[in-house]
Amino acid sequence: MNTNESKLKRTLKLRHILVLGLAYMSPFAVFDTFGIISELTNGHVPASYVLVMIAVLFTVFSYSKMAKIYPSSGSAYTYTRRTINSGLGFLVGWAVLLDYLFLPMINAMFTGIYLSAVFPTVPSWIWVLGMVILITTMNIAGVKIAVSANTLMVIFQALIAAIFIFLTARSIIVGNIGYFSFNPFYSEAINFSTVFAGASILMLSFLGFDAVTTLSEEAVKPKTDIPRAIFLVAFLGGIFFLAVSYFMQSLFPSVGALVQISPDIEEASPNIALYIGGSLFQAIFLSGALTACIASGLAGQTSASRLLYAMGRDGILFKRVFAYIHPKLATPVLNIVLTGILASSALFLSLHTATSLINFGAFTAFAFVNLSVVFYYFKRNKSHTMRSVFSHVAVPFIGFSLNAYLWYKLDTAAMTLGLSWMAVGFIYLLSATKFFTKAPPEFNFDESAAG
Repeated sequence: MNTNESKLKRTLKLRHILVLGLAYMSPFAVFDTFGIISELTNGHVPASYVLVMIAVLFTVFSYSKMAKIYPSSGSAYTYTRRTINSGLGFLVGWAVLLDYLFLPMINAMFTGIYLSAVFPTVPSWIWVLGMVILITTMNIAGVKIAVSANTLMVIFQALIAAIFIFLTARSIIVGNIGYFSFNPFYSEAINFSTVFAGASILMLSFLGFDAVTTLSEEAVKPKTDIPRAIFLVAFLGGIFFLAVSYFMQSLFPSVGALVQISPDIEEASPNIALYIGGSLFQAIFLSGALTACIASGLAGQTSASRLLYAMGRDGILFKRVFAYIHPKLATPVLNIVLTGILASSALFLSLHTATSLINFGAFTAFAFVNLSVVFYYFKRNKSHTMRSVFSHVAVPFIGFSLNAYLWYKLDTAAMTLGLSWMAVGFIYLLSATKFFTKAPPEFNFDESAAG
C-alpha cells in the first residue's frame, strides 16, 4: 500500500476546526437540563454554569498543553497511558466508554421529554422506543451525518436560541413575570452544595470541546490551532450557555413560577417556548430540538458501534461478535443493535441520573488529563522555575481538584452504576494482563480507523 494514501491530509484550518467542535457540542444542550437544574439549585442555573465553565477552562489549559506534546489524534486515554501508566490509561479509556455507549440514551430521553410536553396523552415510552428504533434502523442501513449537515444544524439551533432569548427578554420587559438582576448568579438563598451538584450535571453541555484533539492529524497547524480551537469552543460555548440560562432564569427566578407553566420540571424548556412565543414558536423550537436529538443520536450510535467494532477487531472484545460486519449492509449490525438496547435504558432512568452517568466518564477523563500534565512535567523537565511550576503543576492540579469534586457531587445512583462499570473494567484488566504480567490491551478512539 502507498503510505501517502494511508495518511490523513492536513486540510483543516482554525475556522474549520472551530465549526466542527461547536457542531459536536450541541447548542441546544442548554435547554435540555434547565428545569431540573433550576429546581436543584433553587433558581441559580447560571451560577452552576459559571462553576462548570471554570472547571472546563482549567481542563482546556491542560488539554492544550497535551495537544502540543502529542500533536496526533489523542484523548484522555492516550495522555494518561503515555504519561502516567498504561494500566491506569486503560481504566480511563474504560470510563470514557460510558460517554460513547450511553450518549444515544440521552438523546432518546430528550426526545421523549420534548414530545411528551406537546402530546401529554401519549406515553413517553413510545417516543423513546420510537427514537431508538429510528436511529438504529438508519444506522444499520449505513446512514452517516455529513460535516456540512452538522454545521447547518448548529446554525439552525443557534438561530432558534437567539429568537428564544429575544422572546424571553420581551416577556420580561412587557410582561408581569420575571426581572433582570444578579440573583441567578448569587443571592442570599444560594446553597453552594446544590450549585456544585448542578454543575456536576451541566458538564453534559460541554461534552465535545475536547473532541477537536482527534483532528490533530488533519490540522494544517496542529500545535497552534488545536489548542486555540479547544479554548475557543469551550469559551464560546460557555458564554452562549450562560447567556441563554440567565435570560431563562430571569424570566422564572423561582421554581414556583416555573412549575406554574410546567408542572413536570423536566419538560420546562418546551413549555417556556410555548409561554413566550405561542404554539408556532413552540413547534419551531421542537423542530430544532428534535433535529439535534436525531442527528446527535445517529452520530453517537455510529461512533459507539464503530468503537466496539475496532475493539473487537483488535481483540480487546470478543472478535466473533463485536468485529462482525454484515456482508450486504457493510455495517456492524450487532454493535448497532447493542447500542440501541443500551439507549433503551432511558425508559428506566431519571434525567438527573442519566446525565450524571454520562458525566461520570467525562469527569474521570478530564481529571486525568490534568494529572497527565503534572506527571509529564516531573518526568521530562529537569529544571523547575516558579513560572513552569505554576503552569505545569499548580494550574493543572486546580483543574484536577475541581473535576474530582464535581465527580464526587454526582448523583448517587449514577455513582453506583459508574463504579460498578469501573469494577468490571478492572476485573477485565486483570484478566487481559494476566494479573499485570503483560501489557494491557489498547483502545482505538480514532473513529476514522474503525471503518
